[in-house]
Amino acid sequence: MNEDTQLDDELLEDEPPKSAEEKVLDTVLEWLETIVLAVFVMILIMSFVIKIINVKGPSMEKTLFDGDKLLLYSLFYEPEPGDIVVVNSDYLDETIIKRAIAVGGQTVEISYTDGTVKVDGKVLDEYYLTDEMIDTGAFSQTAYNAATDSYTYTVPEGMVFVMGDNRNRSTDSRVIGCVSETEVLGKVVLRFASSQGKIGFVK
Repeated sequence: MNEDTQLDDELLEDEPPKSAEEKVLDTVLEWLETIVLAVFVMILIMSFVIKIINVKGPSMEKTLFDGDKLLLYSLFYEPEPGDIVVVNSDYLDETIIKRAIAVGGQTVEISYTDGTVKVDGKVLDEYYLTDEMIDTGAFSQTAYNAATDSYTYTVPEGMVFVMGDNRNRSTDSRVIGCVSETEVLGKVVLRFASSQGKIGFVK
C-alpha cells in the first residue's frame, strides 16, 4: 500500500458517523434539488413546447366553448389544414382560436347556397359544424364570384385561411383576410378544463 492510499484510509476512518438529523437534512436537500430541477424543466417545456390558452367567445362552438382551458403545442409547428390553431392576430390586435382551412398555394371556395367549403375543388367533410352557414353580408365582396354564386379566396404562400367552427358567429379570414404563419402561435392539442365540453384531445 502506497503512502497516499494509507493517508486516504486514515482520513476516512477519522470521519465521524452522521447523526440522524444530518441524514434527514441530506435527504431533504436531495429532494429539493430534484424538485427544483423538475420545475425548471417544466418552465422550459411551458415556454417553448406547450402553452396554456383560454377560450374566449363562441366562435368555435360546438368544438370549443367559452372558458375552456387548452394545451397548445408550439415547438417547430407548421399549420396544416384541419388543425385548430391559436393566432396572435395583428389585424384584430388580439389572440383568436380558429380552424386552419387552407394554407399557402391553395384555393378556398365557400358556397352559402349549398353550405359547402371547397379547398382546391374538393368539398371538405366538416363534421364539426352544427349550424347551416349564413351569408351575413359582412364578407368582402371582392371575393364573390357571381358565376358560381360563391366566395373564392386564393391563399398566398406563407399565409393561412382560418375559420371558426361556429361559422355564423366568427370573425375570421372571410373578414380579416388570411393570417401570416408567423402569427400562428401553435396547434391546440388538449382540453383539460371545461364547463361544457369533454376533457381530452380535440380535433
